[in-house]
Amino acid sequence: METKTNTSSGKTSAFREFWEDYHSEVWFGVVLAVIVGASTYASRFIPNRIFDVILTPALNVATFATAFFGAWLVFRHTDGLRLRRLWLYALLIWGLGDLCYLACYLVAPMKVMNMGAEHLTTYELFFGNLLGWLMTLYPTETLRPGWLNWKIVLWQLLPMTALVALDYIVPMSLWPIIAFYPYVLLIVVLTHIRAYRRWCEDNYSSMENIDVQWVIRYCIMLFIIGANYVYMCFTNGHTRAFTQEWFIIFMLAYSTEQILFRKNPWEGVSAAAEEEPETGNDADRERLDAWMDAEKPYCNPDFKLMDLRAVLPMNRTYLSHFINNTYGCTFFQYVNRYRIEEAKRLMEQHPEMKMTEVATLSGFSSRNVFSHIFSRETGITPKEWSMKCNIS
Repeated sequence: METKTNTSSGKTSAFREFWEDYHSEVWFGVVLAVIVGASTYASRFIPNRIFDVILTPALNVATFATAFFGAWLVFRHTDGLRLRRLWLYALLIWGLGDLCYLACYLVAPMKVMNMGAEHLTTYELFFGNLLGWLMTLYPTETLRPGWLNWKIVLWQLLPMTALVALDYIVPMSLWPIIAFYPYVLLIVVLTHIRAYRRWCEDNYSSMENIDVQWVIRYCIMLFIIGANYVYMCFTNGHTRAFTQEWFIIFMLAYSTEQILFRKNPWEGVSAAAEEEPETGNDADRERLDAWMDAEKPYCNPDFKLMDLRAVLPMNRTYLSHFINNTYGCTFFQYVNRYRIEEAKRLMEQHPEMKMTEVATLSGFSSRNVFSHIFSRETGITPKEWSMKCNIS
């Protein structure tokens, strides 16, 4: 009976931790899915003539305009970053593709543009998958800088290309399989998230540098746009592309804004692998502990791994392994243990101090971050701990 209770408690704790970390992303996904679903349903009532003559050209013009304008912005602010160059190429390809689509639609309608067919043509499936792959460039390069090369690109696109080729050869249609291939690419992106978060925690002590929420939101959007793409594959009707078109515009704008303005944790840090370091010794630990107690560098919200070189002049990989092996935790966890102890000391010695001030003096970037980390580590909120401490 006791084992069941512990297991149940563990599951509840894990769910609570997940909800605290990603509840806003869950609501983001729910609201966005409702909006897309409502748009898809409402599009069925758009008269075919209005969609063909007005909405299709307008949406295509808006799409390639968004792609070209985004490409221009990224080109002006490339700053030598590989991620921005990749996204620049992706925007140009997307814009040119949509421009060609619009030209064919207006000047010389082709079978590939037959939006009223029973299901999407093989051409549409191929280009839909190709454009879907372009949407994964941004998160892949951000999560794993330099990982994406021509060999990996070929391995990602080869199965889809082979399926399209087989669709012409085998007697049975393979389009239901091809329609789901973008989800394979999405799964590849998801496999990098855990390593990305661990890398951030090994290098930074601030939650602002350990932002995985952006990629969760982006993957939710990829999942929704993939679901709508599958819906387009299994249905007919001229208006089935309405939702897909405006949602693509939204994603292109969102991605461009994130690439230009989101803080990149890799900035100033080499993503190349360094030599495997040796394990630190007790003298290194004593020096570090003494320095942390005397100087209190953790009170600086921007305190990062490389700041440890002030006492341990080693490379990044050595410092990361040293913290992991010596203290059994990430750098993020190591620093925030000091911050929590500092916060406890302040609340005990200065019960009149406001929580916002306690958070600032302890090195936390905000009161919300302080409350979140303190509750996770101690099991109670800072206010509850302060009341308990003062009563005793």
